[in-house]
Amino acid sequence: MDRRSFIKWSVIGWSAFAAVVGGYGSMVVRFLFPNVLFEPVQSFRAGVPDDYEPNTVSERFKDQYGVWVVRDEEKIYAVSTVCTHLGCTPNWMPAENKYKCPCHGSGFYRTGIHFEGPAPRPLERFKIALSDEGDIIVDKTKKFQQEKGEWTDPDSFILV
Repeated sequence: MDRRSFIKWSVIGWSAFAAVVGGYGSMVVRFLFPNVLFEPVQSFRAGVPDDYEPNTVSERFKDQYGVWVVRDEEKIYAVSTVCTHLGCTPNWMPAENKYKCPCHGSGFYRTGIHFEGPAPRPLERFKIALSDEGDIIVDKTKKFQQEKGEWTDPDSFILV
C-alpha cells in the first residue's frame, strides 16, 4: 500500500469513527434533556364572589383552564368543560340555559346534570374555596362526581 492510499483510508476510517461517536454523543445529550410537557396550572384564582351575578355561567376561564364558574342563588361552583361522553367541549347556550355538546348532542343543565344525548353521567365539578383575601380559588386536581354523591361535599361549592 502506498502512502497516498494509506492516508486516504485513514481519513475515511477516522471520519467514520467520528461520525459514530458524534451520533452516540448526540443520543446521550438528547437523553439528558428529555421532552417536557408544560401543562397549565391546576389551581387558579377566579376573582371574588361579587364578580359573578346570581343565576349566571361565567365563560371567562373556559379556554384557558377548561372551567365554567357558575353561581346560583346560594352557591358558586366550578364545572368542568369536558363532556362525559367522549371528551368534547360543550358550549354554554344562555338563551336555552344549558350546555350543549357539539359532537354528539348531549345536553346538560346549568348545574351540570345530564338530560339529553349519549353522555352517561353529569359534568364533573372541581374543588372551589375562598382564600384568606376573599378570592375564589379553583383547584382542578380534585374532582367531584354527582353520581357518587360528591356534589354535597363542602369543597365542591362556596356558599354566598
